[in-house]
Amino acid sequence: MANDASKIRFAPNGSIFVAPAPVAGQTGGTVLPVDLGTGGTAPTGFKALGYVDEGGVTLTPAIETQAVMAWQSASPVLYNVQSASFQVKATLQETNEVTTELFWGAEWVEIMTEDPTPVGTGVFRLDLSSTPDLKEITLVVDWNQGSVRNRCVIPRAMISDRGAIQLSRTENGKYELTIEALDNSGTLGYVLTNDDIVEAATP
Repeated sequence: MANDASKIRFAPNGSIFVAPAPVAGQTGGTVLPVDLGTGGTAPTGFKALGYVDEGGVTLTPAIETQAVMAWQSASPVLYNVQSASFQVKATLQETNEVTTELFWGAEWVEIMTEDPTPVGTGVFRLDLSSTPDLKEITLVVDWNQGSVRNRCVIPRAMISDRGAIQLSRTENGKYELTIEALDNSGTLGYVLTNDDIVEAATP
């Protein structure tokens, strides 16, 4: 069928999950999910980043190519891939430990009293380094439409850019993040789906 409106897809619901990136040669770390989950439930070892603003999540696979020219043709005879990237961009809306530590690139530490026995004060401090240490993370993005579920898994990623935080009386605080996939043994990640998009093999 040439035109099938039932194949038009939206993403009315979804979630973003984060975990420490697996360390090569070490066991017991983050296990990459190989199923679609149940929708909204974090995979084992992952934490949810909560609400995302109404713009949703932007996934951008990109390549840079170079045309290969030949004497015998005025058009390129082929294109060579110079670089490949996969970018995830989202604006988080929940102010919690996971989102703020991911955004600021540092951890909260409770300030303790000194004498006679250290006691937590209920005040937490996060130091902004002049030479930030970018941590590797594993990212999972889920999006669903009814019973159709999709999941993108990025085994190794880093924060490449952060947006401004606007402190306003009428606008809630938001944390805009751009996350770039890193090479993981020749892959940038993978996508899982239960969507009926693959035609059955002809016998």
